[in-house]
Amino acid sequence: MRTLLSLAFISLIISSCQAPKELEYREVRKIELKQLGFNETKLNFELVYFNPNKFGLDLKKVDSDVYLDNIYLGKFQLDTLMHIPKNGEFVLPSSININMQNIYKNAAQLMFKKDVLVKATGNIKIGKGGFFKTLPFTYEGRQEVNLFK
Repeated sequence: MRTLLSLAFISLIISSCQAPKELEYREVRKIELKQLGFNETKLNFELVYFNPNKFGLDLKKVDSDVYLDNIYLGKFQLDTLMHIPKNGEFVLPSSININMQNIYKNAAQLMFKKDVLVKATGNIKIGKGGFFKTLPFTYEGRQEVNLFK
């Protein structure tokens, strides 16, 4: 009986210490031009993700560079504690300061495309129960663009 309890306890510890599954990107919504500038423009939007884990997580920090068709768009940062529910969708309120000089140089290239390759590379600080770990991440996917809708 004692051995059985010990094995059950060890398996519980091992299963609870598993690395969390990667959060799944779902969509971008509520894109809003917050500040228009010649050198820099601020864009607000919401990122919808799904947490496939059987436990909630805490997101503490995101720091990444964002590219459209390999053209540097700007830096995306989030520096606030956010609780992510277990096995469910959540919304990440987001904003990015866009380097307009790169957009001007490549406007013709981007203007007539039906979709663009969006790439983000950086670090995310995520944890549970007050213990956080900084992990690198890379996202790459195609996003539909409808400028002349």
